Amino acid sequence: MLLSAYERMIARRYLLPGKGEAFIFLVASISLVAVMLGVAALVIVMSVMNGFRAELFDKIVGLNGHAVVQGAGGRLPDWREIVAEARRTPGVTSAVPMVEQPLAATYNGRAEAVLVRGLATPDLRRMIAGKLVMGTLAGINPGSGRIAIGSRLAEALGAQVGSDVSLFSPQGQTTPFGTVPRIVSYKVGAIFEIGLYDYDKSYVIMPIEDAQTLLLLGDNVGMVELQTVDADKVGPILAPLADRLGGNAVIADWRSMNAQLFQALEVERVAMFTVLSIIILVAVFNILSSLIMLVRAKTRDIAILRTMGATRGGLMRIFMVVGTTIGALGTLAGLVLGFIFLFYRQAVVNLVQLVTGQNLWDPSIRYLTELPSKTDPVEIVIIALMALVFSFLATLYPAWKAASTDPVQVLRYE
Repeated sequence: MLLSAYERMIARRYLLPGKGEAFIFLVASISLVAVMLGVAALVIVMSVMNGFRAELFDKIVGLNGHAVVQGAGGRLPDWREIVAEARRTPGVTSAVPMVEQPLAATYNGRAEAVLVRGLATPDLRRMIAGKLVMGTLAGINPGSGRIAIGSRLAEALGAQVGSDVSLFSPQGQTTPFGTVPRIVSYKVGAIFEIGLYDYDKSYVIMPIEDAQTLLLLGDNVGMVELQTVDADKVGPILAPLADRLGGNAVIADWRSMNAQLFQALEVERVAMFTVLSIIILVAVFNILSSLIMLVRAKTRDIAILRTMGATRGGLMRIFMVVGTTIGALGTLAGLVLGFIFLFYRQAVVNLVQLVTGQNLWDPSIRYLTELPSKTDPVEIVIIALMALVFSFLATLYPAWKAASTDPVQVLRYE
């Protein structure tokens, strides 16, 4: 919006407090602060929501893969052919056979429900090598009798590296008196922390050969985990493999396995954006009210400007620039405030917890161990544009009102 020299001068004077106009300036300042807080709230909440989804997705997919091939009855006798077929499928980057079974673990009189996962030694080390908090993976080999357990599970059982944890399996030897459950003791060789509370509380990782022996699977595995080049296109990528498998096995991808969780996150994300946008709308009404007050206070000045040759279009531009400038400054300040908050987000959470004495980030409820954040540049641009557009629209009526001032009616008794 191009302004002439006198229009810029007048707009600058209206943006600064004049004599007897402190109240109008206060209202304008409140409008700026309101826009700032609305923009900052949107940036913070949307970034945290995006971070929560991204962290949750990375941890779930990082542990469970993009999809799994499962057989009837939880067994895949021909898993080697399935692995070879999957690796030949374009877009599939890895196919990992594994055994997974819910069992019970006991130690020193304590018992916890666990999920035993058996992996080939290279896959086992690749999955948790960077997540160890105690111990080493060097001794966890087939036949070694060593396992790795999650950090929360270790706390619940009171176990440490070197402790002998017993795994209870209902699939045991058949006798004339019924099936005798198997109880096998394993030494804890390592403790890991994935970052998802439920996984750290339940997972027990061991070599796939030991898992097959424990569960009496013979040479069978429970599933084949698949990774693809693009998690969002996992369906089209694996469609040819599903056709070749026929009815021997089924493929379940990360969307179907965690559909309710991610759908709930998406609904909450849209709802939060809509609700918080109302804050910016309220701030825009403050800009509208401050401009109306400014026009009423400057009615005589506007009439004099009209008699000196100021055009209606020039007056409209002046007040539109004043209101838009307030919105732009508030938007910029909101972006800065939002980014500062996100940078120190965990410190803010810790401070609030210290002051209130409440645990605001319980990982058993929120899955993750710390407050995540992921800023989407596209969303930031949308938030900024929305605030600027709303601010601009709020200036139209006051600017039109100022431009419609009749100098004859205003100055007739002067």
